[in-house]
Amino acid sequence: MIQSIVHSLGPWNWWILALVLMALEVLAPGTFFLWFGISAFVIGTISLAMGPDSTFWVWQTQMIGFVVLSLVAAVIGRRFMNQYRLDDSDNNDLNDRIAQMVGRTGILNEAISGGTGRVRIGETTWRVSGPELPEGTRVRVVGHHAGQLDVTAEE
Repeated sequence: MIQSIVHSLGPWNWWILALVLMALEVLAPGTFFLWFGISAFVIGTISLAMGPDSTFWVWQTQMIGFVVLSLVAAVIGRRFMNQYRLDDSDNNDLNDRIAQMVGRTGILNEAISGGTGRVRIGETTWRVSGPELPEGTRVRVVGHHAGQLDVTAEE
């Protein structure tokens, strides 16, 4: 049964499998299905070169070749992709606007009394916590918690 299907389709079954696997890679990116898709394409190309009447290139040999080539491609591909992976440590605060404020300076719009006040940094007014400081004091953001910036007076 399998032999007749593989024999009748020739390399097309491998190329269709390659397209399906590469489509899965697009839907679920992570460079996992890519290597299996490339392996299926290579096996299909070898099947075309060997011809349908080859006594060596039977479906069992094709399956073994696909498995071995897929494993080799996955191992080499993972090593290759790890060389070019971006370091995420540079972008830890990319979508965390309050964390991006740490280290910036501003002038208090509202005096810090009772532990809280307001500071304007750029075009935004932020709630702050820190020591008692009068309005107009230049402050530096040293941290954040619970949606508030922690500030100290800048010298």
